[in-house]
Amino acid sequence: MRTSSIKMYGCLKIMLMLFSSRGMLRRPKPTDSEADLLKEQQEFIKSGSLSAASVVRRPDKRRGEAGGHAEEAHNDHNTESQRDVVTIEDLPDDLPSLTPAPPKKSRFKNSRVTFDDEDAGERLDRHDTHISAVLSKIVERDTSAIPISLPEVTGMAFPKVLHRSATSTQQVPLPAIGGKKSIFARQIAAQRLKEGKLPLHSMSQAPQKPKPSVQNRPTQTSMDIDLCDHAGDSGIAPVSTSRLVSGERLGAPISSEETRRIHRENQEKLLAMSQSEILEEQKKLLCQLDPRLVEFVRSRRAESSSHKHPEGKSSEESVHISSGSSSGTAPSPKPKEVGVEEEEDEGQEEEEEEVSPRCVIIEKELPVRPQKDWVHMDQVEPDKLEWMGNLPAPRKTRTKQEMQARFDFNGTLIPPMEDLPTHLGLHHHGEEPERAGYSLQELFLLSRSQLIQQRTLALSTLGNIVSKARAGEYHSTLKGSILSTLLDAGLLFLLRFALDDGVEGVMAAAVHALRALLVCTEDEECLDLTFSWFRGLAYFPLLPSQEEEEEDDELVDEILQVTAKEKEERKTDHDVARHDVVKGLLRMKLLPRLRYILEVVRPSPRVVQDILEVLTRIARHSSSSATQVLDCPRLMETVMSEFLPTTWTTPSLHLPQSVYGLPLACAMKLLRILATSGRHTCARLLNSFSVRERLSRLLSAEPSELLLEPYEALRVTTEAYRMWAVAAGYGQACDLYIDLYPALVRSLQSFHRTLAPSDPLLQPQLQRVLALLALLIQVTHTAGCHQQLHAGMVSSRGDECPPPPPVSWGRVTGLPAPLLGHLKSFIKGLDNQAQKDVSLTLLPAYLLYFAAFYHQLTKQSCFKPVETLYELEQLTSEVLLPLINHSVVQDLIKNLKSSSVVCSDQSSSVHPDTSPSLPGLACPGWRNRLVLMPSSCPLPLLTGLTLLLETVTGIHKGLMGKFTGLLVSEPVIDYLRSISQATPTLSHTQAWLLRHEHHLIYLLVCLAYRLVPIEAQVAKHAPLYHQVALVLLPWLLPGSEHLAHDLLSTIIFSKDFISESHSGGPEAIELGELKLHEETSHHTSPSLQNVGALLREACKNLPSIRGCFLTHLAHMELSVLVSQDALLGRNPWIKSHLLPELTGPTLPSDWPFLPLVSLYEKAGVSGGGGLAVEQLPHGALQAVTQCLQWLLVLEVWREEALKVILPVAKVARLSCVFLCSSDLFLEKPIQKLTWGLFRLLTRPSKLDSLDLNVPPPGLASFQDLYSALLTQYEAVSFGDRLFGCWILLPLQRKYSTTMRLAVFGEHVGSLRSLGVTPDQLSIPMERFTSPPEDSLPLVHLYFRSLVSGSLKPCWCPVLYVVALAHVNTFVFSQDAAAQEVDAARRNMLRKIYYMTDEVLKNHLLFFRLPKRDSKLGFDTYEQLPPIRAKHLDSVVGLQR
Repeated sequence: MRTSSIKMYGCLKIMLMLFSSRGMLRRPKPTDSEADLLKEQQEFIKSGSLSAASVVRRPDKRRGEAGGHAEEAHNDHNTESQRDVVTIEDLPDDLPSLTPAPPKKSRFKNSRVTFDDEDAGERLDRHDTHISAVLSKIVERDTSAIPISLPEVTGMAFPKVLHRSATSTQQVPLPAIGGKKSIFARQIAAQRLKEGKLPLHSMSQAPQKPKPSVQNRPTQTSMDIDLCDHAGDSGIAPVSTSRLVSGERLGAPISSEETRRIHRENQEKLLAMSQSEILEEQKKLLCQLDPRLVEFVRSRRAESSSHKHPEGKSSEESVHISSGSSSGTAPSPKPKEVGVEEEEDEGQEEEEEEVSPRCVIIEKELPVRPQKDWVHMDQVEPDKLEWMGNLPAPRKTRTKQEMQARFDFNGTLIPPMEDLPTHLGLHHHGEEPERAGYSLQELFLLSRSQLIQQRTLALSTLGNIVSKARAGEYHSTLKGSILSTLLDAGLLFLLRFALDDGVEGVMAAAVHALRALLVCTEDEECLDLTFSWFRGLAYFPLLPSQEEEEEDDELVDEILQVTAKEKEERKTDHDVARHDVVKGLLRMKLLPRLRYILEVVRPSPRVVQDILEVLTRIARHSSSSATQVLDCPRLMETVMSEFLPTTWTTPSLHLPQSVYGLPLACAMKLLRILATSGRHTCARLLNSFSVRERLSRLLSAEPSELLLEPYEALRVTTEAYRMWAVAAGYGQACDLYIDLYPALVRSLQSFHRTLAPSDPLLQPQLQRVLALLALLIQVTHTAGCHQQLHAGMVSSRGDECPPPPPVSWGRVTGLPAPLLGHLKSFIKGLDNQAQKDVSLTLLPAYLLYFAAFYHQLTKQSCFKPVETLYELEQLTSEVLLPLINHSVVQDLIKNLKSSSVVCSDQSSSVHPDTSPSLPGLACPGWRNRLVLMPSSCPLPLLTGLTLLLETVTGIHKGLMGKFTGLLVSEPVIDYLRSISQATPTLSHTQAWLLRHEHHLIYLLVCLAYRLVPIEAQVAKHAPLYHQVALVLLPWLLPGSEHLAHDLLSTIIFSKDFISESHSGGPEAIELGELKLHEETSHHTSPSLQNVGALLREACKNLPSIRGCFLTHLAHMELSVLVSQDALLGRNPWIKSHLLPELTGPTLPSDWPFLPLVSLYEKAGVSGGGGLAVEQLPHGALQAVTQCLQWLLVLEVWREEALKVILPVAKVARLSCVFLCSSDLFLEKPIQKLTWGLFRLLTRPSKLDSLDLNVPPPGLASFQDLYSALLTQYEAVSFGDRLFGCWILLPLQRKYSTTMRLAVFGEHVGSLRSLGVTPDQLSIPMERFTSPPEDSLPLVHLYFRSLVSGSLKPCWCPVLYVVALAHVNTFVFSQDAAAQEVDAARRNMLRKIYYMTDEVLKNHLLFFRLPKRDSKLGFDTYEQLPPIRAKHLDSVVGLQR
């Protein structure tokens, strides 16, 4: 590479010297070699002429070196520090500027002389002059010769407005008005010319000498180059224009004459050449030139020839518009001479104007016709005018190809085939200009625009899109999730950046979009609607599901011992936001920014509302998020002082321009959500932020007296009651009950005035009463704990004990009487169609209140049993029975199944868009769902009713029989049957409603538990209620641990609900098994004929079994106590109304295997299969026995309850019997029970559903478990038949080949002790032999184990038959196969034929079919069938 560069350098230098020769030596030709060029160089040197280039040393300006002349550099070129540089005269050292204007040069810079030792201060003093010298030289300009023009006097008050449409600027030439002038100047000039006066510029400008034009320059230094037209047929188009070739660079005095002489010589040579010689030379030239250079020249020549700049016009780029026909041919332009300017005086800049061709554009080809009065249309730009033309129409035909989604400013999806008018502003210059609307990418781009309007428009549009996506409007039209797409694209960071914008409009749009992303209005409405339901003030934190950590991360954490906090801090904002949107926003300091907006910016009411709702959603995320909201500096102080003031004035307008200084319902709701997160947070709000005073101020007066708009006054007081109810749920703020008791009673009585159903204030008023009743329920629970806490404080003697609340039981005993009157009136209101909806809305809250009152009444020292029983009898006869038997309530009971979340699919046509990192309740469209409408939803009413019935029957046992009809009614029984067969899914979208339905199911089962022993009608349905209790147990969600404990303690292990145990169930099992044996004549031992006795023994042992399971659930004791305090109304002990994180059900679905799995985890199995402990814990044998007994009961009588457990999971869990100990499976009771379970699991119907290829829950694959079983079998089995059956079960043909390869490969030694007979196995042999084995390595292992003697019928009869069957089928198969398989068949058949062991040879050749009752276990041919004999002869004959 270096050598070629040197050669090119030498050639260039020689050529420059040759061109500078005065006598013009022979011009180099392309065919000259290097020797020719060197020879020419020698001749040039002898002539002594100056070269056109010289070698100079370029000065290093960074070192302060001064540049020299070319001669000095030429003389010093041999110095060591110099480099050879080829330069051309007057070629500037610096590269030309890339800007259009040439760089300016200072003409005085070279004249300034400076010295290194000169003082800068002295130089400044020498050149600086006093200001007096400047002021003294001021001379005014003489204006005496300039004429003064006075304005014309007209009769108009103002000058006439000049319209461009009424003027004609084209009539005044530009030179006449002094060049390019403004519109107004042109109009004045035209007016003066019209009056016969000179333009103003002519009067003010002195006469100037015109500069010579380009065409008028002397042509002594120019020459014409005329290319002949002989190249018309060649590859290069003929050039019709001339080019200048100046000889001034040749370095000779007669350079111009020399260039003319060369030009004439070239012309003579061209004229002497023929057409063919010219073409040949052109081809040679084209071959030597770079193809890209040739293409560039052609394109430039074609452009210059088609767009010729006319003579006498300006050289500025312009467009000529022709009004003629486009089909006409333009005359060919004539060549013209263009002069090159001579060098001007030293110090002046050279200005070179680039002559650009002038485009000839046909006017008809333009999309619009420029008018003469259009502004800035002197220069027509066709590229820009294209956007003014008509857009192509969108395609009308549908296509299967996916298209980019486009939206209008409201977030509505625009169909791709819809043609919208352009005045809507939805068309733009982006991609697909014919389609209206903006894509997500374009909106993201606009949101970062420098224009405020574009940023605001893009952010508001994105907010509308997110709102509609969360409402499910794009589900049927768009593919994929818009919400997830936007979050992945960085919407969260975009909105966070936009919040920092200094423009309030952009900031407001960002807040609105953030509110649309985080807050779902329907979700909040549903949670507010269920606040008055049983335990409705509690809710699940809206945390995203925790993803499993990668193994690499876990390994790094173990090595570095990284804590969870350190690991969270190491994550980037993007990683945090990708998994949890709310946590990512908190990480990006969202709260301080929102505080700044509220405190400093003081935005509009809508922005304030959005910010408060965003804060509420953040507080719902988790208790830690709520704490961060509370701890944010000055945030809560701003909310309290600005939006929950203690004093305010009446707003002057119906819709005030500012909500600052007025109480807001959303601000009070934020306090309520914060208080729900924990009792400590609630205490801080009540005491540190003066919420107690706000509650007293808002609730001491009627809503109409609060100086607020009526609707807002109702909402504020409703949220105030809810906030107070949450505080009372912790036993706090109950002193306000004493102070505000008259106001509470007045509020209850005031609502009893009937409102019209069409009154818009009806629903807010109903919600206000429901919130008040929720408050009274919590105050009643708190007052019921006063006596216990007072006694505990006296007996504790300094130990930790909550202080007793200020409200005692005597403070609430006066409430039941008026509330009972209200309840009776609402029951009567069910008959009135106008009042039915109001009654159905309020009845559940009243029922819950009386359930809470009587539940706490029995714990008081003032409890009077006789009077209470009489009250309960009256309540039953006057309220409960009429309510149950009412036709409206009966209709609601009939809607149980249709409105159930568990039984039916509640998914409607609305499919809201959700993201895993931003969970929601998916409530859009809830008004169309029966489960939430008070007029059709039976859930709140029946929950309150059954809770009151459960309380009443717990106090008055004699009233139990009166409610039998409810439990045995056809709608309830049908509902329970559907419940027993349902399989609900668990997610945030269902959990908030499932929790309430679980309460109803639990209460129905509890009522049945009390009625089954005494009511025969209910006892008939005992198995159904037991089945419902079994399926409900693994459904219960976090926060319902007390319900699970209560079910396990009562109904789950109750003999009354397992009616089969005392109604001939075990005997029926035994008779059925005996009949089966008589039909099949199979006598297996052991068999199902022992299951009856095992079931009988298990039923007697049910109390011990219950104790076993409760013992293994002792780790849930703390959760059970917390749940018990919340569900039983022990308010002073409640730590938080926020439910535990929704990670899964309270109990696993395979809870019946819990003792067995726990023992396996304690014992453990090492990698080699050996036990980690040599001795089982105390009581392990009894625990495993009781666990197996319970599993046997469920498998026989409650099979539907175990359907949620996969069959492969059952086999995997029962395998722990063999893995957790070396001899546990040898114990006699374990053997009997495991044999019975094995028989049940291997019934034909069960074998079809058993799929061992599916990984069991909690395991990577069943193959890993089977490998551990094989290792354990070889180590400790001692040939146990039960263990052997467990090993043979996965070897069926339909399961993975890996397990069979493991037996015949790695664990071939286990075949010696695997002595299970086909009768003991109870699995048909056809499941092992059919279809034929297609794994060639496995067939080789079968054959090797048979030939080597590892597999014998006396050691392993089952697998001996299996191996014979597959080898026999393989060697005699004549199906088309690969060459390798066919060769293996023939080779194996030849080996069998020449085998010396005649018994094995006959078994392999004459095997027919497996046969269970045969002595060998299979049937054989007496002689080979003709086809097989012929095939054998052909194979053996080939060998001969």
